[in-house]
Amino acid sequence: MFDSVEAFYRPASVHEALRLLQRGKGQTRVVAGGTDLVVEGDRSIRFLIDITHAGLTYIKRKATGLAIGATTTMAELEESALLGGLAGGLLARAAASCGSIQIRNMATLGGNMSNGSPAADMAVPLVALDAKVVIAGPRGRRTMPLTAYLAEPAEMRRRSLLVEVAIPEPPRDKRAGWSFQKFGRTALDIAVVSVAAGIGFGPRGRVKWARLALGAVAPAPLRIAAAEQALVGRVMDRAVMAEACAAVERAVHPITDVRATAEYRTELSRVLSGRALEECAGQAGWAL
Repeated sequence: MFDSVEAFYRPASVHEALRLLQRGKGQTRVVAGGTDLVVEGDRSIRFLIDITHAGLTYIKRKATGLAIGATTTMAELEESALLGGLAGGLLARAAASCGSIQIRNMATLGGNMSNGSPAADMAVPLVALDAKVVIAGPRGRRTMPLTAYLAEPAEMRRRSLLVEVAIPEPPRDKRAGWSFQKFGRTALDIAVVSVAAGIGFGPRGRVKWARLALGAVAPAPLRIAAAEQALVGRVMDRAVMAEACAAVERAVHPITDVRATAEYRTELSRVLSGRALEECAGQAGWAL
């Protein structure tokens, strides 16, 4: 694809990157690690904008939670002490599953989100954590739920620049657990199905809150509200867990592709959800 590229830019600010993006008239693509862009091989691209020098590499605490810059790499997420202490290390664990060491040293969080793959490793735990994204465009910056951003058409996402992912502080219950489950054809492959879950327990094992998100089972990663509702307010046991997993099975809408059939993904969704919920319970000290 690179023999069709006419110019490569490396702006020093978001403002400059946006100016170049608008000037490209649809033939320009933003690049950071480039791990998705190279595989895509789009020969219509004439201009590349490298945003790795635009000041978007950071992980920092804010009053309402954490903020992660778009060009922060998977390796940096995996090794972050701040993320290691957030939701049982959920995001750090997901980042560690993202391809090889070489890929994790290059691939960025912003690229993983803006590419819009339903199997994106980081999207599923971020959806479970109610993450939002900060988007920069010609009219300034705006914040929107990650789920809404991922549901947008690819062409719409490419007209603006994802600059930050904002993660609200998760519940701080003493008895809580988090889990990330990913099944791929190999350890380095993208997910056939992935699951992120969190559960908080009250007295006598009664569930106070539940989060359950799945990837690679619909056009975009999704929260399974029916499964969460099946858990909240009830004492966690095998029967309740099975009910929640059945709700997952009914909610997913996978496709058949080279990695798996729709039927296999549906069954795997149920199985991985059960494993995730069981791990959450175990972390919280509740035996099923």
